[in-house]
Formats: sequence, structure tokens, C-alpha cells
Amino acid sequence: MDGETFDYVIAGGGSAGSVLAARLSEDPRITVCLIEAGGRGDGLLVRLPAGTVAMLPSRPRINNWAYQTVPQPGLNGRRGYQPRGRCLGGSSSINAMLYVRGQQQDYDDWQVPGWGWQDVLPWFMRSENNARGADAFHGDAGPLQVTDQQSPRPVSRAFVQAGQQAGHPLRKDFNTGDNHGVGLYQVTQFHDEARRGERCSAAAAYLHPVMARANLKVITGAQATGLTFAGRRATGLTYRQGGQDRRASARREVILSAGAFGSPQLLMLSGIGPAHHLQHMGITVRHDSPQVGANLQDHLDFILSWRSRDRDNFGLGLRAGLGLLKHARMWRRTGQGMLATPFAEGAGFLKTDPALDRPDVQLHFVIGIVDDHARKLHLGHGLCCHVCTLRPHSRGQVRLATPDAFAVPAIDPGFLSDPRDLATTIAGAKLTRHLMMQPAMAPYLHTEMFGTHAGLTDADWERHIRTRADTIYHPVGTCRMGDDPASVVDPQLRVRGIDGLRVVDASVMPRLISGNTNAPTIMIAERAAQFLLSERACA
Repeated sequence: MDGETFDYVIAGGGSAGSVLAARLSEDPRITVCLIEAGGRGDGLLVRLPAGTVAMLPSRPRINNWAYQTVPQPGLNGRRGYQPRGRCLGGSSSINAMLYVRGQQQDYDDWQVPGWGWQDVLPWFMRSENNARGADAFHGDAGPLQVTDQQSPRPVSRAFVQAGQQAGHPLRKDFNTGDNHGVGLYQVTQFHDEARRGERCSAAAAYLHPVMARANLKVITGAQATGLTFAGRRATGLTYRQGGQDRRASARREVILSAGAFGSPQLLMLSGIGPAHHLQHMGITVRHDSPQVGANLQDHLDFILSWRSRDRDNFGLGLRAGLGLLKHARMWRRTGQGMLATPFAEGAGFLKTDPALDRPDVQLHFVIGIVDDHARKLHLGHGLCCHVCTLRPHSRGQVRLATPDAFAVPAIDPGFLSDPRDLATTIAGAKLTRHLMMQPAMAPYLHTEMFGTHAGLTDADWERHIRTRADTIYHPVGTCRMGDDPASVVDPQLRVRGIDGLRVVDASVMPRLISGNTNAPTIMIAERAAQFLLSERACA
């Protein structure tokens, strides 16, 4: 078990871990070890934006943990599916690449000192290299390349027009703190000439370019199994690589960046968590922290789908396959074409009640049929529109299923456990269908799928939602930060009750933001890196 010693040891090479490893190792005097269970995250399926359709399903598992939830009473007892990235870059290597920060009010509502909108905006800008250039809301010198979509399909522009016909405002920038309206998403893709149109994951942006640094050691194919301690101080990580148990020691701090499921799992395996649960698992309690694994929040998503006679989208069949070959050649030459798509091209942040102070549902308009996370395929061509409730009231939890570090944790999002979420989802589904029925979409839509139609009652909508809704991949909150003593981490992301230990990833968000969570996770890691560097400078 004896291993090397570093200043900082990081568990998890996803979006947050990639940022931390790169930023901390900018100082050649600082040594950093990053431990990642998956691979390098630089293969063709990652670099090719459309490759997400091959990595998202659970079989075969490619760069994906492919978790399942416990049975969900709110979803007729179904087990939900939870794909999470398992390679450098984490979920930024398998997601739809959508660059969304959320609403200004989201961060102000966290009510955590130093984490309001005006506090976090500079860190979003620091991370960003936006093809539109620098302005009051955007940066152009950061590692993360952000751009307008290379080749949005005409139907996606028709979706935006339909949204305006339905009375929603046009929104050209979804990252100024006010997202209300319809438009096209910006994406995390390279816009420089050398790699134009490739996915710009957090690893591609931050980590891959600096992996040769002498003071940075990146260990892949190595799953973290627990923490080591000296008294109440975390001193390192244990991990397994190639069937061998190893240890990496930390002179200064250990940082958990294993995500909303992995970070609380590692804490609990190491004796930090709800005492009664740890005792039930036969784990010695090192620090009783009841909220570890609690406060799980996620966006529940419902999809409306149509078959289409339009062929300028993703379909299944011989003609569709031949068309993709043409687009593959185009992508290799220019970085454009359909294979550069994020799939979810059209965006909507809408209010189910005009009196609301901000949007409460989000739309993802997708140029293909998505059924059960693309695990069920349909011949022909089609289109769909996802709708999710942005700020759910339902809360779930993550617990250990067994004390085995290699066992999947027990993930319970608690979907629809609060009836207010069902009401908002029903209202959002109606609003979405009304938008899709506008004249601009008429040339593209042929047959409505899965039994939705104009005459549905609220009870019908409830039946459809409970039968088919599932996550749209935004779990947060299981290591909540706050300035109250019950929070898992303090406003500097230090684990309460343990020295030399932080959590830096989406799990620290006190409340789910109104949008996709990758950009906020990168922002959190940028801030955390500065906390660590500033504290080191003052030591």
C-alpha cells in the first residue's frame, strides 16, 4: 500500500477534477496527483460530438458508469437510469455539450457567502474562451472553448420560430443571468482551426494539454476506494489499479471530485456520514455528518416525440446510414455537418405562469427520436422535445448499498415525491406541445408518438409522465455547502469536522440551478482552485 506523496491528491478526473489538477499544477512548486477510474477520454467517440449516442446507453458501457436508481414510487416503481461519465473529463466527455449557467437568482438563492451571482460570474468568465468574444458576461481567454453550433438543422431554427409564434421571447444568449425565451444553445466545442467542431470536454480544455507537467501525475484505470487519516486529518486516498491496492498520500489536502454519487459514497465508506447508516453498514463512524448523501436533487425530464418526413435529422435505416457517411466526411474536413450536433439544438426556458419571476421549465429540442435514453431504437426519422421542471421541490438521497467500494451506491432521487413537481411537469408538457403545434413546425411533424394528443386531461398527462419520465442528467446537492453547521462543507468547500479534506464538484450545490450543470461545475472548480492557492500562499 505504500505509495508516493503529493501536495494535493484528487479523487475523480471529471469536469471538476480536470480543472483542479490543471490549475493547481500551474505552479511548478506544487505536486498534484489525479486518480480516475476510467480512461483518458480522448478517443474518437469523445471527440466526435455525435458520439454521445454510442456512449449514453448502458450496453455496451463506454466511458459511462451507467448507474440505475432504486425503484421510484413516483414513476410507477420503475428504476431510473443515471449515466455518468467514467473517463477524464467525466460527464463533459459524454454529454450534449450544452453551455448553460442558470439564472442569476439561482446563485443568490443559495444564500452562501461568496457564492451569489456577482461572486461567481467572474469565475465563469475566467474559464471561458467564447467564440463570440469578451464582453460583460463572457471571457475569451479561458481554456474552455464555447461556440455557437457549427451546423444547426433548419428544423431547429423552425423550433425557435415556433417558440416566438407561441408568444415566447427570442433569447440570443442564455448565459447573462436571464434565460427567459427560446433560441439555440451554445456548446462546448473547439472553434480553433486545428480542432474545429470537436467536443471540448473539461479534460480536453484543461487537462490533456498539460499532462506532461513534471509536477502532475494522472493515474487512470484506478478507482478510489477510501480515505486515509491521521487522527481527524485526511492524509491520502486508497485506490485499486490493475487488481493492486495502492495509496497516494497528501501533504496538504485530499479533494473529492467524484460527483454527486461518488463523493458521498467515498465519504461514507471512510466513516464520514449519517452515523446510524454507517453503523448499519458495519463502518466505524469517524464523523457523524447526517447530510452526507442527503439533499439529492435532479431534473426529471418528459419527452414528446413525433415521426417526421424530414430527413435532415438523425434516423435509423439504410438511407439514414448512407447520409451519415456523407456527414462523417464533412465533419473530418470542416468540423461541420450533422455529426457536429449536440442533438439538443433548440433551447427554451419558459414560464408555466406569466406571473413567475423566472422560467420554471426548460426545453431541449432534439433532432431525433429519444426513447429510454436512446436505449430503444425506432426505424425512420423523427424529432422530440424534452421538458423538465427546473427547480424541483422533491428531494432524494444517496446511501451505501453495501460497504464494498466497488458496489453501486443506492441512488434515490425521490422523483415526484413532492406533488408540486408533478403539477409543474404537467403544465410544462402542455406548454411544450402548444409550442410544437405552431405553424413553423407543421412542415416537419407527421405522426405524434407514444399516445400524446390534443385531448389529454391532466390525469392522462400524469399517467404519461409517471410511465415515461426520467432524469436529464443533472444530479446535485449530496454534499451541500453552506455557512450553517449542518452543511457537509463550508463556503470554502472544506469538509466540516475533518481537516485536510474538501469536496469540489456538483454535489456541493445547495440547490439545483435552472439549467444544465456542467458549466456551473467547472465554475465551482475554478473557485476552489483559487481557494487552495490563496490558502497555500498565506500559510
